[in-house]
Amino acid sequence: MTNEAATATTAAEAAPAPEPIPHGLGVSLPAADARAKTEGTFPYAADLWAEGLLWAAVLRSPHAHARVVSIDTTHARDMPGVRAVITHEDVPGTARHGRGTADRPVFASEVVRHHGEPIAAVAADHPDTARMAAAAVIVEYEVLDPVTDPEQAFEAEPLHPDGNLIRHIPLRHGDPDAAGEVVVEGLYRIGRQDPAPIGAEAGLAVPRPDGGVELYLASTDPHTDRDTAAACFGLETERVKIVVTGVPGSTADREDQGFQLPLGLLALKTGCPVKLTATREESFLGHVHRHPTLLRYRHHADADGRLVKVEAQILLDAGAYADTSGEALAAAVGFACGPYVVPNAFIEGWAVRTNNPPSGHVRGEGAMQVCAAYEAQMDKLAKRLGVDPADLRLRNALATGDVLPTGQTVTCPAPVAELLQAVREFPLPPLPKDTPEDEWLLPGGPEGAGEPGAVRRGVGYGLGMVHMLGAEGADEVSTATVKVHDGVATVLCAAVETGQGFTTLARQIVQETLGIDEVHVAPVDTDQPPAGPGSRGRHTWVSGGAVERAAKMVRTQLLQPLAHKFGMSTELLQITDGKITSYDGVLSTTVAEAMDGKELWATAQCRPHPTEPLDGAGQGDAFVGMAFCAIRAVVDVDIELGSVRVVELALAQDVGRVLNPAQLVARIEGAVTQGVGIALTENLRTARGLVRHPDLTGYCLPTALDTPDIRIVKLVEERDVVAPFGAKAVSAVPVVTSPAAIASAVRSATGRPVNRLPIRPQAAVVTTQQQ
Repeated sequence: MTNEAATATTAAEAAPAPEPIPHGLGVSLPAADARAKTEGTFPYAADLWAEGLLWAAVLRSPHAHARVVSIDTTHARDMPGVRAVITHEDVPGTARHGRGTADRPVFASEVVRHHGEPIAAVAADHPDTARMAAAAVIVEYEVLDPVTDPEQAFEAEPLHPDGNLIRHIPLRHGDPDAAGEVVVEGLYRIGRQDPAPIGAEAGLAVPRPDGGVELYLASTDPHTDRDTAAACFGLETERVKIVVTGVPGSTADREDQGFQLPLGLLALKTGCPVKLTATREESFLGHVHRHPTLLRYRHHADADGRLVKVEAQILLDAGAYADTSGEALAAAVGFACGPYVVPNAFIEGWAVRTNNPPSGHVRGEGAMQVCAAYEAQMDKLAKRLGVDPADLRLRNALATGDVLPTGQTVTCPAPVAELLQAVREFPLPPLPKDTPEDEWLLPGGPEGAGEPGAVRRGVGYGLGMVHMLGAEGADEVSTATVKVHDGVATVLCAAVETGQGFTTLARQIVQETLGIDEVHVAPVDTDQPPAGPGSRGRHTWVSGGAVERAAKMVRTQLLQPLAHKFGMSTELLQITDGKITSYDGVLSTTVAEAMDGKELWATAQCRPHPTEPLDGAGQGDAFVGMAFCAIRAVVDVDIELGSVRVVELALAQDVGRVLNPAQLVARIEGAVTQGVGIALTENLRTARGLVRHPDLTGYCLPTALDTPDIRIVKLVEERDVVAPFGAKAVSAVPVVTSPAAIASAVRSATGRPVNRLPIRPQAAVVTTQQQ
């Protein structure tokens, strides 16, 4: 043996054994699909293919409001390569659909109610042919005046057979005659944010031999979508199947049902697989957006700054159809006073139809809009009283055991004061130096037009809250099955992975409970029992809870024979790192040996405690649980140009329990960045109901250069005893809170009221007279 070989052998023998890969709850287990997404092999819907594939295109209305006089499809049908053209006359089943309220037609027939509403759909042998055929459908319109101001909707002619008013909630809490020594008022407007998914909507429909159809979609609520599709197609639900493909990001209801239904109808009509990939313009026009909102507030406080009464009027613009606007209004009214103790509250909330683009579920809906308003009111109150804005918030902070204006007692952990104190005490970032090397620090970015002497720094605060799961009596339930065979565990649950990390969490739960390293999560389709939509932290709580219960049932099946053999209960046995041991050390074996080739499985459900609808006075235990967040924003504002740069956002949040640290941080950072967009750039602009720039050039998403330093100062792990694992949803509340904190910081820098989001440059300009 040579000296070199001897040295190498010695080094190899001396090398320590590789560290075991961490698993279970509380560790940063990497996502199973991370490699596929990084390498570009992840199966998104836009990548799907089938033999004999046809391509679909949809004709959409160019008007916001019009009467449909006639539809002529003759020219489109006669084009070479066209296999089918369908309109409202070709819908065999239910002609209406909708997430919350089924009031939206599959195809417009008599009236067009918003820009981009579907009129007809085409299937052809080439995508260009399909698009040309859709354009060849001749529609004669009688253009009508659109109703685009939600305040006018109350007096306007009905835009829909169900009327213009979708829901009205009058909240009454406390003494209407109560009054404070100090009163501040404000009028606030929130713009229309688009969820702007990374990938536009796409799908594939494949006819089945039994006359049914399979839809391959990036659905986030497959069972609801299946039921809607089956009703539209005039089929039994068992003849319609939805297979969930890779979801390219989701911060809202990912798939527009009005996109799915024409796809399936064309497949059934032609007997061929049909694929539809939306353009970015179609995506903007078709799916729902955040509700534009008008808010009027009046806050009463005593001389010490303690809140006495809050009065508010909240008007949500639902667009043409109801969708989930009633749910959003309940959140807006229920949280209209924020995470503060308010003994008297009188809130009026309305959601109305207009001819604007449709609104619906977007992360933090309802709560985000009111947070921007009530935090602006707190800044006004602090200024009027001459007290520090953070001190004022601390004096009024909500805590566990306090009562919301809905009459519901806060029973979950609510460490609001602790969160605010944490961000307040965190060191402020250093001031930029007035040197050419640091010009990139100016608002406007590299080579910006601003001058250092015009830059003012501001510090502001935001406190936000959201509810988790559905509300007002929603039946929240999920089902999961866990199977174990040959040392491998498989989880079957129809909870869709939308980027929130459910598949990773499910693997961690099974690893923790059964001590099995290799855990697979099966693809989702509607042959599995339903798990509900992927929103408001549902799958962490409800679906994660179902997986945990099923895994514990399998654990009992695994340990019961051993416990019986040794004359002890299963509670005296534990599973750690793949080994089963007893409390006294008498029993020690591996999970694989205990399995002995057997296949174990169990199915379980998780259903949280019930809630109730708000009554006629806006009272009731409407929410299952709540999450809270505090953010301190630091901004630099060029007071001559009105440009704003967010320097830093310091965040503290109550999370219940950290289940996956890396995943949690990523969720918070993504949510905060979305909030930056709401505060500064994102607004889907319309002119008389027509979307002006339905593309990612006209709609300004924040980029990496716009993302500030995000400092997660504190994560409070005070477990919610009614939640599985004690964990809370983490991604919605930073979206709700960060725009309010940024607006507060801009007010601090400029002294301007800043009563509109996104913040327009003119709102941040300080004139000589104002200085």
